[in-house]
Amino acid sequence: MTDFEHIQLEIDARGIATLWLNRPDKNNAFNSQTIRELLLALDAVGVNPAVRLLVLRGRGKHFCAGGDLGWMQEAATLDFNGNLADARNLAELLYNLYQLKKPTLAVVQGAVFGGGVGLVSCCDMAIGADNAQFSLSEVRIGLMPATISPFVVKAMGARAARRYSLTAERFDGNQAAALGLLSEAYTLDELEAQADSWISNLLLNSPQALVACKALYNEVGAGELTPGLRRSTEGAIARIRVSPEGQEGLHAFLEKRKPSWQEQ
Repeated sequence: MTDFEHIQLEIDARGIATLWLNRPDKNNAFNSQTIRELLLALDAVGVNPAVRLLVLRGRGKHFCAGGDLGWMQEAATLDFNGNLADARNLAELLYNLYQLKKPTLAVVQGAVFGGGVGLVSCCDMAIGADNAQFSLSEVRIGLMPATISPFVVKAMGARAARRYSLTAERFDGNQAAALGLLSEAYTLDELEAQADSWISNLLLNSPQALVACKALYNEVGAGELTPGLRRSTEGAIARIRVSPEGQEGLHAFLEKRKPSWQEQ
């Protein structure tokens, strides 16, 4: 496993990969090195057949305070092409996280600012503390949430994304759940147990079916009813029914026993 400085990647015997932002002294703010390390970690997770689920977390009091001050100072000295290259690296991270074939779950607490909101938005599911503080604060310093904006819109809708990006106001975990940015909000004391519950529930499901289901919804997108989409979904269910795990799941259900992936 690659040694990282700003993050940690842990993979347990169940196939749960936990990717930690690991700069608690900097409130897990990220910089160009963090982005490079996250890209390497996502690549490792994506090609590891033992991984069933990726959990994204932050060490310490805060999930992610957005961009690191030193990183922003560096950006202020770059010309347009330098800033474009920097933005493309961040965009690659966001797209790679969003398109990761394995299911992803963010577990957040404390500050979730700027790019931290983007990371949460790229995950399939997210839970957090009800007292967590979210903010799309870029306009306060003369910037905008550009690379994260497509994913924020997908997570919380265009109207809410526009409001919170223009006002830069803070909102808590309960409001994040109401907007759809979080799947659920819990008290901070409950969060760890609830994270374990979410993980245990996901482990009940076929690993191959989870990957196929995620790919299905990426293809379905907004759900426009076209002949091509209809044919694709027909083929998708036919293929998974005859797959090894599809056959195992069907037979286990009919025989009233646990499927093999629940016995691991």
